[in-house]
Amino acid sequence: MTDPRRYAPSAARNRDPILAILRGVLPASGLVLEIASGTGEHIAHFARALPGLDWQPSDRDDGLFASIVAHGVDLADGNFLPPMCLDAAATDWPVARVDAIVCINMIHIAPWPACEGLMRGAGRVLPPDGVLFLYGPYKLDGRHTAESNAAFDQSLRSRNPEWGVRDLGEVTALAACHGLALAGTVAMPANNFSVVFRKS
Repeated sequence: MTDPRRYAPSAARNRDPILAILRGVLPASGLVLEIASGTGEHIAHFARALPGLDWQPSDRDDGLFASIVAHGVDLADGNFLPPMCLDAAATDWPVARVDAIVCINMIHIAPWPACEGLMRGAGRVLPPDGVLFLYGPYKLDGRHTAESNAAFDQSLRSRNPEWGVRDLGEVTALAACHGLALAGTVAMPANNFSVVFRKS
């Protein structure tokens, strides 16, 4: 039988540094929605490490669902929920309320309307003081933080001109339009950042 699990090389490297940040910002209990769960490696790892929370994976590509389910198979009857089809850019999401949202490495590999939809949706479904956690590369004040990020940005834009490393100031301004205030940023390995917003 073929193993349906897929793997992203970066996930094994960054999941524990991300988890360390999540431990300090997520509530002790409640429902966490992951946007763009991809292979499912991150959310399954977090669900094992933080069993007091219920974890809802999602992705716009239902072809990834088998991998997501397989990575969390031992959590199927616990705090790991079946994946749902969710397009961050959509006006309506198939979830009415969550206590926190985690979105890793999405907004630079998606058109800007996906980031707009993410902020709009987060502003709608998060309660006061609810957390939106983002992870990935960012420009600061219009400048890349490393030459490797500049090269990555160029590579992304060559694949799709609507993709690219986003400027943190622009993302923060967009978040503010939907009642989400920047609560902190943490420099991470490989020239990435953890970015935390809270619903006002």
